[in-house]
Amino acid sequence: MTKNPKLHLENQICNSLYSATNALVRTYRPLLEGLDLTYPQYLVMLALWQQDGVMIKNLVERTRIDAGTLTPLLKRMETKSLITMTKSIEDSRQRMVVLTQEGQSLIKKAEDIPDKLLCNIDMSKEDGAQLKRLSEQLFL
Repeated sequence: MTKNPKLHLENQICNSLYSATNALVRTYRPLLEGLDLTYPQYLVMLALWQQDGVMIKNLVERTRIDAGTLTPLLKRMETKSLITMTKSIEDSRQRMVVLTQEGQSLIKKAEDIPDKLLCNIDMSKEDGAQLKRLSEQLFL
């Protein structure tokens, strides 16, 4: 047994972030059921609702979901008729992701999800914004 506090699980930032992420995803799950979306699919939809008709590599950058995970996720979303994937006109090696009418129609249903999430977590908007800022520092 180590007495070195640097090696104690409760002192690890990664463990706190991992636990917080799992708790947050569990909180989102019932909110997303009405949209028939998983949390990663919701992230993709958020990105596409903000900017539609983008290359997969753009979605990788914006969602921070690696390409190996994102591609099968997009295929499932295409099966659900939420998106279509086509070859890019500029570069036939690249695939473009476009929302379908059904994917666009989910925007209205999703508008209250951020507010509902805040009601389910014990954190002020200010603390949430600070947590986001601090978390973003890990990606610089």
